[in-house]
Amino acid sequence: MSNSLDALDLKEPDEAFLLAAEAEVELPAQPCALAVLISDHKRNGAIDEGSDQLVFELLQEMGYKVDGVVSVKSKKSEIRKVIETAVVGGVDLVVTIGGTGVGPRDKAPEATRAVIDQLVPGVGQAVRASGQACGAVDACTSRGICGVSGSTVVVNLAPSRAAIRDGMSTIAPLVAHLISELRKYSVQ
Repeated sequence: MSNSLDALDLKEPDEAFLLAAEAEVELPAQPCALAVLISDHKRNGAIDEGSDQLVFELLQEMGYKVDGVVSVKSKKSEIRKVIETAVVGGVDLVVTIGGTGVGPRDKAPEATRAVIDQLVPGVGQAVRASGQACGAVDACTSRGICGVSGSTVVVNLAPSRAAIRDGMSTIAPLVAHLISELRKYSVQ
């Protein structure tokens, strides 16, 4: 008995078809971002006051339409839920702030790993190297990761103002490249 799939002549789409399909898809010109502040209320000074405004302004300077700055408790389930919501909502970039240390309540990397499809380790390595160069100890010792979930880039940054400023500066060209690549190949 012959398999009905064998009778089909399944071929890869040709380049002209792919280019035509890409031309039909209209993506927003300005990428969207969401910042997630991860707070641990049991620790004093986990996230510096004004970090929400700092992240908001830095994302805007990077050219993003900022969908919001939300705060969540340092619980893996809450962090994961807000990242998943952003991915489903079509956000291009999610930046988490905090929860990247070695304490028992630092869960950002684990929550992020649970929702990403592909790790992009070079971004985390660049953030740590740059953090060391600028003296942001929490950036240098961060366990933060970067990855892609669907067509959303997710990056974890340490919570000090120095780590945020340096981290955002470091990730700007890297994330722009990733988003460009994802947009180039996305068909909605």
